[in-house]
Amino acid sequence: MLKDHAKLMQAILVSGEIIGRKKLQKMIYIAKKIDFPFQDRFQFHFYGPYSEELTTRVEELCNMGFLNEVKEKKGGYYQYRYKLTDSGKEFLSLNEVDMPCLEDCLNDMNAQNARFLELVSTVLYFDNLPKEEVAQKVFTLKSSQRYTVEEIDEAYRYIEALREKVIQEV
Repeated sequence: MLKDHAKLMQAILVSGEIIGRKKLQKMIYIAKKIDFPFQDRFQFHFYGPYSEELTTRVEELCNMGFLNEVKEKKGGYYQYRYKLTDSGKEFLSLNEVDMPCLEDCLNDMNAQNARFLELVSTVLYFDNLPKEEVAQKVFTLKSSQRYTVEEIDEAYRYIEALREKVIQEV
């Protein structure tokens, strides 16, 4: 059970701090899709792939004192910041998680905005379809985001760049 918790903790540790629940969800989903061993099941939701399991795991880590969640009022909404606590770091030091190049990939993702990660994760969710059909899904399901063809192309390039990082490390 705690093996999956430790993987999530490792992801947050190497990211330093993740700002936003949506961003955390997208980062873990993208990492899973590029072959990092995250086990959470995802379904398509309002903001793209979403995992109830991941949400529960985050809550459990907060309750155990391994993860710090800070809720901040930002304009008309609340934003959450996630960072590992000292207890979380200590737990991880005793439960080693081996995921080479995770840090490089997650730092790259963490530098992106949540809107772009939402697009990337949506493209990956439909990766069994031809690119043209994926674009149609994006335009239909994500019409409020007003993504462009250029942004979709950029998402594909970004996915390929992340996969290259994984291949180079192996």
